[in-house]
Amino acid sequence: MTSASARVLIVEDDSGIADSLVRGLTRAGYAARTVSTAEDARAADTYDVVLLDLGLPDGDGVELCTELRSRSDAAILVITARGEEPDRVAALDAGADDYIVKPFGFAELTARIRAVLRRSRITGPDALTHGRLRIDTRTRQVHCGDQEIALTPTEFDILECLATDPGRVVARQEIIERVWNTQWYGPTRVLDVHIAALRRKLGDPSAILTVYARGFRLGDPR
Repeated sequence: MTSASARVLIVEDDSGIADSLVRGLTRAGYAARTVSTAEDARAADTYDVVLLDLGLPDGDGVELCTELRSRSDAAILVITARGEEPDRVAALDAGADDYIVKPFGFAELTARIRAVLRRSRITGPDALTHGRLRIDTRTRQVHCGDQEIALTPTEFDILECLATDPGRVVARQEIIERVWNTQWYGPTRVLDVHIAALRRKLGDPSAILTVYARGFRLGDPR
């Protein structure tokens, strides 16, 4: 399944906004539907992405976010007029994957949907293999040949990002968006520190190749 074929549930009580989102997302290739209450959101069929407004007529959006997160692996993107930091923190702590403040551009929204879909790896296999490298995404274990490699959570996420499509050069910014999140404001050089650690742990500097001015791709660890 491609990102654009994902099922999107829009939880929004403003019918004008909801209908506009459905039309735009449908034109973009998504399977979009809308509900206007927390009760209907709880009863909704399976979905891959939730666009969640916090100001609902029958319940608190943050509480609904917590409930949806406890029962589903779907990516949750909060879309709300509440732009204060405490609101952002509460939603992210409740399990939201991203947060966007109204008004927003449709291009930005679809970019953020693609980003949360990449991070959630909805259709990713349990095991990724490349040469002697085997990555179990369910148990988060990594083996190179017969040897298990102990990685930090961040190192694992970087390696998984590269191994999802091992022949592709992955841009620095894409790795940062997938491993950290779209709200990352720190120096991007922190990525190089983790890449260097991964190369050491894999025992081969060519295990992860730097492609000048483009990003990184997975090599073939010996």
